[in-house]
Amino acid sequence: MSLNVLVVDDDFINRKLIQALLKRHTQLVGQIFEAENGSEALKVLKEHPEIDLILLDILMPVLDGKEFLKIFRADQENSRIPVIVLSTDDTQKTTVLNLGAEDFIIKPIGEEDLVQRIRYWTQNMGS
Repeated sequence: MSLNVLVVDDDFINRKLIQALLKRHTQLVGQIFEAENGSEALKVLKEHPEIDLILLDILMPVLDGKEFLKIFRADQENSRIPVIVLSTDDTQKTTVLNLGAEDFIIKPIGEEDLVQRIRYWTQNMGS
């Protein structure tokens, strides 16, 4: 099973690093989509309903991760898609989990940790 992953981060270098990590796991990850902010992420999700997992930054311009989660989780259709928040700010953990994120990883991201959590959530969300 290979997953289609949406990487949402306003930092270009972070998006490329996450993509590089994911591309090393071709048996797990298929297509990788990108968005610079929550607003762009919502557009990408509309255009690509095949997305299985979202890796989400919190601090972004236009529409941040918390606002994205509120809008995204308001639609029942999206309940099957796990969201893993990636952030340097661990004070936000409780807030984003309450808004509907499944998991929270502190940056910098360890490859093994990321892959284990992706496996866990995709197996436990019924994907």
